[in-house]
Amino acid sequence: MIRLYFVDNHPLVLEGLCSLLRSETDIELVGQTRHGQSCLSFLIDHSIDVILMDSILPDISGIDLCAAIKAKYPEVVVLGLSFFKERQYVTGMMDSGASGYVLKDADKEELLQAIHAVHAGQTYLSVDAAQAMNEEPRPAGKRYPHLTRREKEILLLIAEGYTNPEIAEKLFISATTVDSHRKNLLAKLNARNSAMLVKCAIDRKLLV
Repeated sequence: MIRLYFVDNHPLVLEGLCSLLRSETDIELVGQTRHGQSCLSFLIDHSIDVILMDSILPDISGIDLCAAIKAKYPEVVVLGLSFFKERQYVTGMMDSGASGYVLKDADKEELLQAIHAVHAGQTYLSVDAAQAMNEEPRPAGKRYPHLTRREKEILLLIAEGYTNPEIAEKLFISATTVDSHRKNLLAKLNARNSAMLVKCAIDRKLLV
C-alpha cells in the first residue's frame, strides 16, 4: 500500500486527484493541503511514502518545500506536479530532491505510472519535463518564461500599488483570476512576494 499525500495550490485539482485515485486498491490517500507548512506539520506525526507536490504554493515554493522535506525526511519520496514545463521549474524540483515531475495535463494512467515508479525507487519524468531537462540553459538575460498580455497588464498594476480587488475592477475580471495571475507571475519571475516581483520586473525591464 502506497501512502500518498497531496500538496497543491488549487482546491479543484486536490478534489479531482482525490476522486481520481480513491478507487485504487494499492494507494491510500492519507491527507491533502494547499500549504507547505501544513505538510511539514503533518509529517511530524504521520508516515508518508509519496508526496504529490505542486511547484507553486501560497506560503512556500514547491522547490523549497521539497528541499526541506528531503533534508528532514529523506525516506519520503516527492513527485512534482505542475502546469509549468519550463526547464527552471523541472530542474528546480529535481535538484531539490524530487524523484519525478509530471504535468497536470497527464492522464490517470501516466499519473499512476509515475507514482508507482517513484515509490519503487525510480525516476519518472513526463515527456515534456524530460525534454525541458535536456534543453540548454537560457542566457541569464532570457531565463524567465514569456509573459502573456494579461500578465503584463496585471504586473504593471501591481507595480502601481493596486490591490487584487482594485485590479479586478479595472480589468473587469474576478479577484480570484487576478490572484491566480499574481501567483503565476511570482512563479515565473522566481519572486517570493509582490515587492520582490516588482523589483524583478524593473531589473528585467518588463515595466517599460
